[in-house]
Amino acid sequence: MLTKFTIDYIVFPQHNTAVQTHFAADPIEAEDFLMSLLQIHARITAIRHEGGALTKHQFDHMLKIAAERIVAQLLEDSLQVDASDIKTRFGFAA
Repeated sequence: MLTKFTIDYIVFPQHNTAVQTHFAADPIEAEDFLMSLLQIHARITAIRHEGGALTKHQFDHMLKIAAERIVAQLLEDSLQVDASDIKTRFGFAA
């Protein structure tokens, strides 16, 4: 199976300069991994699709989706409502 997405990141960037790489087979898996990186405050240095670097717009779009999924998850847990309510009330897809 070919790897479609490659994500370069640095864990604990304030103490570390080693770049790690994660390989993902599909966009949902890549978004899930980006969500985990955002939650641990890792530095995301590059996202590539099939070997080519994403444009700034594509890079930002993937991060925006990951961030919105985190926010939706937090709201769902905090308010104890389902995903459709989060979408209706706040516009975030869960």
